[in-house]
Amino acid sequence: MARMIPARLARGLGRRVAVTTALAAVLGLTAVALPDATHRTPDSVLVATEHAATVDIGKDMLWVLAVGSDARPGEDMLRSRGDALQLVGIDTRTGAATVLGVPRDSWVPIPGHGSNRINAALYFGGPKLLGETVGNLFGVEPDYVFVTRFKKFEQLVSDIGGIWIDNPFYFEDQYLKERGFQKGRIKLTGYEAHAYARIRKALLRGDFDRSANQQKVIRGIQRKVRNSAGKPGFIAKGVLSVTRNLATDLAPTELYRLGHLLASIDPGKVSACVLQGSIGNVGGASVVLPFTEQAKRMGADAKDDAVTRCVG
Repeated sequence: MARMIPARLARGLGRRVAVTTALAAVLGLTAVALPDATHRTPDSVLVATEHAATVDIGKDMLWVLAVGSDARPGEDMLRSRGDALQLVGIDTRTGAATVLGVPRDSWVPIPGHGSNRINAALYFGGPKLLGETVGNLFGVEPDYVFVTRFKKFEQLVSDIGGIWIDNPFYFEDQYLKERGFQKGRIKLTGYEAHAYARIRKALLRGDFDRSANQQKVIRGIQRKVRNSAGKPGFIAKGVLSVTRNLATDLAPTELYRLGHLLASIDPGKVSACVLQGSIGNVGGASVVLPFTEQAKRMGADAKDDAVTRCVG
């Protein structure tokens, strides 16, 4: 079970320059941060999978599954359905990273639960079962699984002053963004980043385009953090934003090493692809039938050098 690390430890670690620099990269790629026990109910959780026990952080390829939970207020975030699924791979030798997007409605086998939408694995068995399910799809086992509520993500973007992204086409949503997102380079507030990552029905390719938009937001955060890290007070503000209310089963030293590794990522060496598939129908419900051979090729392609070439 995840535990809350004492607030005094988080504050102590946060004072170290090396840690705050590491957190900049963590904020940008998976929004992971050092924990604080200010609140009883976490709105972010970071857990190690069984696979992490064989990994030497800093020497091996590292994989983190980042998950946005669609849990409503009062609902258990770890027994809801995952809304955003992004598998992040980091090559510790080159500083390269890859982000593999998974449409949340992908119909796949879930160990011990038959077949279902991939995001249901979080509901059935929590972060580790979801990590195993995604790992089986790509042939790449994540070492860590990070789960957060979208409201926490929204707060993070607001606290770093918003982000810039390149939006390929105009779209709108009457519920989340009635005035729409203009085509071109645009700035997103915390709420707008949340909406941009959530909207699906207004997009031509639905779940596939939404996953790609989530990757644009992730990379926008990464660029903002890296470009602003040297500004007085910027990192401190970001740390304060994300060091609250995170539960984890990682030891403080492991968190430090993980953050230090993520700080080495080269923004110019980050690639991103979304797993493709066909639209199917199961029990009267629309689902994505993922191209499993493509998933395995994507995983194998990224295993050696953390570079994804969007293989077909």
